[in-house]
This record gives sequence, C-alpha cells and structure tokens, in this order.
Amino acid sequence: MTKEENEKRLSYLKSIVARLPEKPGSYQFYDDEHTIIYVGKAKSLKARVSSYFHTEVDRFKTKVLVSKIHDISYTVVNTEEDALLLENSLIKKYNPRYNVLLKDGKTYPCICITNEPFPRIFKTRTINKKWGTYYGPYSHLGSMYAILELINKLYKPRICRQPITKEGIATNKYQVCLEYHIKNCDGPCIAKQSYDEYQNNIRQAREILKGNTRLILREMRDEMERLAENLEFEKAEEIKQKYLLIDSFVSKSEVVSHTINNVDVVSITSDEKTAYINYIHVSNGSINQSFTIEYKKRMDESDEELLQLGIIELRERFKSDAKEVIVPIELPQISKNITFTVPQRGDKKSLLDLSVMNGKQYKFDRLKQAEKLNPEQKQVRLMKELQEKLGLPKMPYQIECFDNSNISGTDAVAACVVFKSMKPSKRDYKKYNIKTVVGPDDYASMKEVVYRRYSRLLEEEEPLPDLIVADGGKGQMEVIREVIQDELHLDIPIAGLAKDNRHRTNELLYGFPPRVIGLKTDSELFHILTQLQDEVHRFAITFHRDKRSKHALHSELDEIKGIGPKTRDLLLQQLKSVKQIELTDYQTLRKIIGDAKATIIQAHFKSNRTS
Repeated sequence: MTKEENEKRLSYLKSIVARLPEKPGSYQFYDDEHTIIYVGKAKSLKARVSSYFHTEVDRFKTKVLVSKIHDISYTVVNTEEDALLLENSLIKKYNPRYNVLLKDGKTYPCICITNEPFPRIFKTRTINKKWGTYYGPYSHLGSMYAILELINKLYKPRICRQPITKEGIATNKYQVCLEYHIKNCDGPCIAKQSYDEYQNNIRQAREILKGNTRLILREMRDEMERLAENLEFEKAEEIKQKYLLIDSFVSKSEVVSHTINNVDVVSITSDEKTAYINYIHVSNGSINQSFTIEYKKRMDESDEELLQLGIIELRERFKSDAKEVIVPIELPQISKNITFTVPQRGDKKSLLDLSVMNGKQYKFDRLKQAEKLNPEQKQVRLMKELQEKLGLPKMPYQIECFDNSNISGTDAVAACVVFKSMKPSKRDYKKYNIKTVVGPDDYASMKEVVYRRYSRLLEEEEPLPDLIVADGGKGQMEVIREVIQDELHLDIPIAGLAKDNRHRTNELLYGFPPRVIGLKTDSELFHILTQLQDEVHRFAITFHRDKRSKHALHSELDEIKGIGPKTRDLLLQQLKSVKQIELTDYQTLRKIIGDAKATIIQAHFKSNRTS
C-alpha cells in the first residue's frame, strides 16, 4: 500500500469514527476483503474506537490491527452488559483473527426453571430446552447470584434432585432433608407446602426473572405498609430489603433471549427523500448480524412497499432461511414460507425497538456526514427544527437575546447578542449603559434596552430579528412583549429560556401565555439556545466588569493632581492594582516614577487614611 493510499484509508476510517455515537454497543473491524478481523465492545463507541487511531498508541499488536482495518461497522444497544453479550455472540460466529479464541465455546450462565411437577431453580451454562425454561444470560455474575439468593429467600424452591410427584407425596414416599430443618425449604415433598402454593411461588419467580416486577413490587409495598401500620417494623424491614434487591438487580437483555431462535427483525426509518431499513438476525437466541441499507425515494413509495423490498434484498444478501420476520407494521404475505409478526410487548418487541434504534442512528450518522461536507445544511436543519417547534411563520435566521448586569444597581449595563444562521454574529453585538433606571431593577432595565434597540432599528430602517429570546422566564418575556407589541406595534416572536431551582436552564417557553415547548435538554437545538444564553451572559458581564474597572481606576488614580495617564499605566503595569500601589513603600515608588511623583502618591493615600 502506498503512502497516499494509506492516508486515504485512514481519512476514510477517521470520518467514520467522527460520526460514531457516544452510546454502548459492539463494533466490528473489516480487512480489505471485508472480512471481520476484530469485534469489540464499548460503553461509548466513539471514545473507544477513536482510541485506536490516536498517535500515541504504542502497543505493537494494536498498530498491526489498525494497519489492517479498511472498514468499520457497529451495533448500538441500550446497556454496557448488552454490548458485552453481543460481542461474545459475534466472536463465536465469526471467530475474528485478532480476537481471543473461544475454543471451549464457553458462554455466560443462565438461570433454569425445570419442567418438573415441583420445579427446581438453578444456574447453568448448558442450554437444553427439554429440561426447562432458561433466563439470561447474565454477564454480571453478581447480579445472577443476587437474583438466585433473592428467589431462594422469597420462595424457597427445593434444591434436592429427587423426582417429586403428587402420587409419591400421597403415598408418603419421601422424607424431608436438612434444608427443611434449617428452614430453607417448606417441605412440599411431605405436603407441608401445597402444590398450588408452590406453583404460585414459581410463577412469581418467573416474573422476576423476566423483569416483570411491577406487580410483585406493588404487592410487597402494600405488605410493607400493612406491617408498618401494625407496628411490625422488623418484618417490614425484611420485606423492604427484598424489595430493594428486586429493584436493583433484576435486568433484562435485548440482545440475547433463549425463547427466540432463527428470526429476522426488520424495521424502517424514513423521511421525504430516503428510507433506512435495519436488519437484525437472531440465531440460537443471540444476535449475530446487524446491517442497515439505504433507499433513495424516486416517487411516493410507501413504507410498506420499501419494507417488503428491503426484506427480500436483505434475506437474500445474508442467506436467511428464518420462517418468522418481526416487523413494525402489518405487511401482506410475500411467501408461504415467511410469517410476519408485529409484536406489542415482550422479547420480540424489545428486539424490534433495538432495530429501530439502530436504523435511526444510521440515519443520524448519514446526516452528520452530509453536514460535514456542507456545514450550512446543519444550520438550515436546526433553523427548520426551531421553526417547527415554535410554529414560526419563517425560519429564524436572525435571533437576538438580551441580558442585564449590575451590582446593587451600580454601573448598570445591558447587552444584546445576535445569532445569524445559528452562529454568533459578533459584529452585530451591542452594549448599553442603563440611563433611565435607578437601582437594581432588571425588568425596567430590560424594558429600556429593548425599546432603544428596536426603535433605533425602525428609525434606521434596519432589518428586524426573526426571533427574540428572553434570558429568563415569563416575567422577562412579558416585559419584552409590552415593548415590542404594545409600544412599538411590532410582530416579532418572543421565546424564553427558564431555569430550574439549581439555576440551570431546563425549559424553552413560547407564546402568551407562555407554554413549555417539548425539547430534549441534550438535543443539538437546545445546546444552540443555551450557547446563545451563555454568550449574552459572557458579553454583558465582560462589559460590566470593564466599566466597573474603569470606574474604580478613575476614582483612585485619575483624581490625583500631578499624576497623568502614562504614570498611572506605569504604576499599574509594575504593581498590578491600586491597593498594591497604596501599600508600596516610598523607595520602591521612587524607583518606578521618581521622587516628586512618589511623594504625591504617598501624600494622596496618607490624606485618605487620616480623613
């Protein structure tokens, strides 16, 4: 490979890394023949994969691996544990060259409930569906043992291996073991515990293992309250500990389920121009394939038509013979050998949700790639999103925001920052000295500044903003509305950024009366709006600090007769502050500015101290 080819390869790979999400998942590296050579897991895909391409990587094996990579793919999951399980599944299927060899076929342990009349519950690594129902697997052994311990404490299932039957119990065939005497078993083998009670316990244990704990937790909470009302606090505390165990340790994995085998999962994410179809294949209870294709729409194709086309293409590409295909919408039968399922809940619904999430992530990655090639596309997208969220008549190309700054009403100033096309337009920023307001009155200051700003724009026939954002909640919005609508008779939309009790911005407000606009605080649009807010804070505080500093300097040095600007600047350059100048001895001052001026400075500060 030539140097130019290698640079092109690395540039391509780094462009993929730049688009990776900061979410848990599994990533796959491919060689020049598009064969998987490494499978990894990550809590944050972007952080982990980017670490391979840092210049300071010094491990020889890592450098060799990176030199072989020609493409990267990934699958997003919900938790780090699911990423671990998915990695394990993919390594077993593809046996990548640079991964640890899993020669023993070791898998993660599961919990089994047997198919016996009086079922047993135990951990195992061997899966045989003839024996019973399997739950898991568990990548975190502590969680598995905690659940087993919890079930044993709550329901005391038998641990003996003798085959117990109703007939045997009726003929007194069995004898209790030590577990009964130490109260780890309620003795179903000698009818000390009824068959119905034992089955009910097993039913509840199954619900815990499935993760369906709401009903059980509600029952336990009711029991705790009943015991507390009867002043049976010790028993209530015992149930509380069990309650906390259930709440903390029960987990559900979407990437592995021993109740599902040889199934395809296909979902679609589409917009006006493009459709993204994600494909997941589940074999032997584990995901071993995830892929997304992209269709460019040429006419008004429906999601149903595109999904059918995608299913045929993907099944052919991956040679799938699965007889069941999980899909998000009802589809007409396309083959006698295929059954479509639209799940509403359970493991299949979790797999469908996972497929939808990966399709949406792929769409987002493609969008980010396009926006890197054309930055204006991102700005237009954000402006359109804000227009739709607020119901504005046009895209908010120019947005303005105001803020006040003062200390107990002194040196009161205000600032206006302007964003154009979702970026700061610093040449349009404005500073204002508050003229008509006495004391710390933020509303009156805001009213003055807004009136000055837009009355002047009207006089000079300058363009008005498409949106004004108030740095505050309903009060600031109302003050701006009074000026804009009641006094100046303008029709400019007004929004507000409200803070929570920790002084953190958490809501976007719009309309009169103001209503909360549904906007996620971790979205790109919300980040832009908080950037606008932070920028106006910074600009106003900097202006206020500069004004206060000039005022402080003027009151001390500029009032001293015989001390000019050059002497003042020289003193401040050498001694840093007025306070330090006051504390400096005569000899030091004389060396800096001479005898005469040093005498004047000391005389000034001495007279201030005695007066």
